[in-house]
Amino acid sequence: MFFSNLPAWSEQFNQQNLQQLKALPPFSTITSEWAWGGSNGAGVNVAVIDSGIDADHEAIGGAINGYVQVQEIDGKIEFDTSPHPDAYGHGTACAGIIRSIAPAVNIYSIKVLGSDLRGKGLIFAAGLKWAIEHDMHVCNLSLGTTKQEFFSILHELTDRAYFNNQILVTAANNAPVNSFPSVFASVISVAASAGKDPFRFYFNPKPPVEFGAPGINIRIPWKNGTWSIMTGNSFAAPHITGIISLIRSKHPDLAPFQIKAILYALSANVNANIEETK
Repeated sequence: MFFSNLPAWSEQFNQQNLQQLKALPPFSTITSEWAWGGSNGAGVNVAVIDSGIDADHEAIGGAINGYVQVQEIDGKIEFDTSPHPDAYGHGTACAGIIRSIAPAVNIYSIKVLGSDLRGKGLIFAAGLKWAIEHDMHVCNLSLGTTKQEFFSILHELTDRAYFNNQILVTAANNAPVNSFPSVFASVISVAASAGKDPFRFYFNPKPPVEFGAPGINIRIPWKNGTWSIMTGNSFAAPHITGIISLIRSKHPDLAPFQIKAILYALSANVNANIEETK
């Protein structure tokens, strides 16, 4: 077949349009110092799509950079950008973990869950869509749905984020069931592992769950300025979100697959140079 013009998408590969990119170092030479040494997360927008965030909690420090509460009113999705509290405590826990690792990130609270830590699938999807459209660099999704009816819309949104170089970090369901979007290949899926070192994580060679991070009997911030000891995949995901925020701050041009490759290279069960946590 002959084309009078170039085939679609081929113009990016013309010599005058071709972008010259910086290559990653060989896996065996990637270190945490190279990946995030000296970084504090500055300049990275992180969306915590959850139950809200308690800005007054000492783990948060009052610095919430933006709020969006997604609501369905008279059958119509609306976005309220006025400050809101945490309806449950879960979002504060996730945001506090992220800030403990990357203290200078810009945190955005996207509230899609209520006081029972439940919400509608369409509200969840609308919150994720808002985050993608408003240039969030990393999204922490310590939630998901098992309802097949939301497979398609969430798959479309996660692919859109991937092609926008936006990273979605998802917690696996605490039950042995498939939940969306954590089972999608375009996200970074996380489950809980033992240990307290926030920078010690593991790679799973048999996904869909790809990484393990601290989430078993860990101390986390909670609602109304309190702290608690809890276990859950929800609290593993923000550890990885925090680390990714450090990497993105230091290497802002990396694509999601490159970030995933760096996490693989620095996983404790891949990198034999990481000492056992005592």
